[in-house]
Amino acid sequence: MENTVYDDETGQMISSSFMDYTMPRADDMPMIELDTNEVPCLTNVLGVKGAGEAGALVAPPVLIAAITNALRDFDVAHIDMPATPERIWELMQRRKAA
Repeated sequence: MENTVYDDETGQMISSSFMDYTMPRADDMPMIELDTNEVPCLTNVLGVKGAGEAGALVAPPVLIAAITNALRDFDVAHIDMPATPERIWELMQRRKAA
């Protein structure tokens, strides 16, 4: 859904406002079940570990892997981000026609 788009000829940003750029909302996300597995760090007194980047590094590739897995019947092994509904539909149509 999120995508920064530039005009091919002028280089002008086309998705420069929230009117043009899809802002994800809660109803765009799937239901997620959370669980915890607390394992304290043994190398410091507080038992804490670093955090922050992990979710941003892992989530996008996992989502793309899930999409390509769902599209395996269409022989789709790769899709560039963002995996918009339009891009997914186009890949499906191209593979069906081939």
